[in-house]
Amino acid sequence: MKTKAVRLYGENDLRLETFELPPLKEDEILVEVISDSICMSTYKLAIQGKKHKRAPQNIDTHPVIIGHETAGVIVEVGKVWQDQFKPGQRFALQPALNYKGSLASPGYSYEYFGGDCTYCIIPREVMELGCLMVYEGDAFYEASLGEPMSCVIGGYHSNYHTNKRNYEHTPGVKAGGNLLILGGCGPMGLGAIDYALQLDNPPKRVVVTDLSDDRIARAKRGLPETKAKERGIELIYHNPSQFKDSRSVLRDYTEGLGYDDIFVYIPISSLVEEADSLLAFDGCLNFFAGPTDNQLSAAINMYNVHYIATKIIGSTGGNNDDLIEALDLSSKKRINPSLMITHIGGLDSVVETTLNLPKIPGGKKLIYTHLEMPLTAIDDFAALGADDPLFKALNESCEKHAGLWNSEAESLLLNWPK
Repeated sequence: MKTKAVRLYGENDLRLETFELPPLKEDEILVEVISDSICMSTYKLAIQGKKHKRAPQNIDTHPVIIGHETAGVIVEVGKVWQDQFKPGQRFALQPALNYKGSLASPGYSYEYFGGDCTYCIIPREVMELGCLMVYEGDAFYEASLGEPMSCVIGGYHSNYHTNKRNYEHTPGVKAGGNLLILGGCGPMGLGAIDYALQLDNPPKRVVVTDLSDDRIARAKRGLPETKAKERGIELIYHNPSQFKDSRSVLRDYTEGLGYDDIFVYIPISSLVEEADSLLAFDGCLNFFAGPTDNQLSAAINMYNVHYIATKIIGSTGGNNDDLIEALDLSSKKRINPSLMITHIGGLDSVVETTLNLPKIPGGKKLIYTHLEMPLTAIDDFAALGADDPLFKALNESCEKHAGLWNSEAESLLLNWPK
C-alpha cells in the first residue's frame, strides 16, 4: 500500500513524499491516520536531526515519519492481534513507549510509523505495551490531543508533597493549596488550567502568568474566572509586564505564603529561579517545559530545600493511564482539548509549519492528513468565509463553541465536497 508522509532525513531536512509501505507482518497493524497535532518536540527533532536522542543515526538513508499526536482508523490487523483489534475501529496512541529501555518512539524513530502520514504500520511493541488504544469518541482531534493532555496530566501526577510525621509522599498537587502556572497561556498551559479546574480535590487558587495580553484574552474566553468560581477556585490571570514588581504581587496573591505547586511551562533559567523563590513550605516545582539547550541550569535556593522542604522535579510525557484519563475526561466533557487548537491545516502544510513552529503565534496546529490545505488560523475563518463557503461554515460552527474547534467543524471539513 502507498502512503504519503512527511519524513526527516537530517537537520532541517523534512520532505513530503509518497512511497510504498512494506507488506504487513502477522504481529503488526496497518492504520489510516486522520489527524495529527504538531508538537514543539517535533520541531526540536527536526532542527537537531541525528543529534536528537530519539533519532536513529541512519535517517539520511532510512528517514523517519514525524508526528506522534495521532488518531485514525485501523485498516488491517495482523494475525497475532486479531482477537484484540478489528478493522474499522478508531484508535488513539500513547507514543511514550520506553520499550525495554529503548528511547525509540513513533514520530522520532520509525521508518514506517508516525503521525504525519496517510497510512502507517504499527509495530509489535506498541501493542505489547498497551499503547494502541481503541477510541470510541466522535472526533479524531480529541484523540490526537489526548496525547498532549496526557503529558499535562502526567505532570500533575508527578508532583508530590510530604509531611513531618513520616516519609510518605502524597502524589498530586496540594488540595486547597496555591497553584502557579508560569507561561501558562500557550496550548499546554491552557490544558493545565483546564485540568486543574476539574480536579476532585482542587487547589483553592490557580494563578496563571503570560506576557501576552492577547493570549491571556483568549485564555479568559475559553477558561473564564467565573467558570473557576463555580468550582470554588479563584483563578487569576497575571501579565508580569504590567507590574513594577511582579514577583511581589504574585506572592501577595497567596497572602504571603507562597505556592504549594508551581509548573514552569517555558524553559528559561530566570523563570525557574523566580518559581523557586515563590515556593511555600513543602512546595513542589515542576519543570515541565523541555529545553533544547543541554546545558540549561538555574540557581536554586538550597537553604529553602533544607529548611522548608522545597523540591524540584521534571516531567515529560504521560503514560497509558494518563492517556486513558485524558480520553475519559474529554468524552465526559470535563476537559476541552479544543482550547489548545488555534490553526488547522493539511498534510502539505506540515513541513513549513514544523520548521517554523516557534515563529507561528497561537496554540496547537492540527493537521488532517488526507487534506491539502494551507495552515489556517481559526481567527481567520470569518474573513476567509466572505469568499469561501467552507470557511464560512467553519466559522459559524466555531463561533457556536466560543471560537473553538469542535466535532461539528471537523465533520464539515472532512466531508466537504472537494
